[in-house]
Amino acid sequence: MTSKQRAYLRSLSSAIDSVFQIGKAGLTTEFIDAVKEVLESRELIKINVLKNCMEEPKEIADALASHTRSEVVQVIGRKIILYKQADERDRRNIVLPK
Repeated sequence: MTSKQRAYLRSLSSAIDSVFQIGKAGLTTEFIDAVKEVLESRELIKINVLKNCMEEPKEIADALASHTRSEVVQVIGRKIILYKQADERDRRNIVLPK
């Protein structure tokens, strides 16, 4: 992903609300499965890491990206932004600049 594409996705993410919150339980298989499902339909999601979570947001973002085959757009404070392009061309909501 180029820096131009990343900047475009960051600008889009400023208008969306957090879809998930990670708390004390941290990453579970159920949470990862839920993120996979939402990424398929929305492509771009924002996740909030609560203060009672013992793991670092950067570590969580990297683990989620590898498990969901998505890309980390940004980790800022306790917010994670992930992007995964839809598999089917007809279902794509976001068209990245070249």
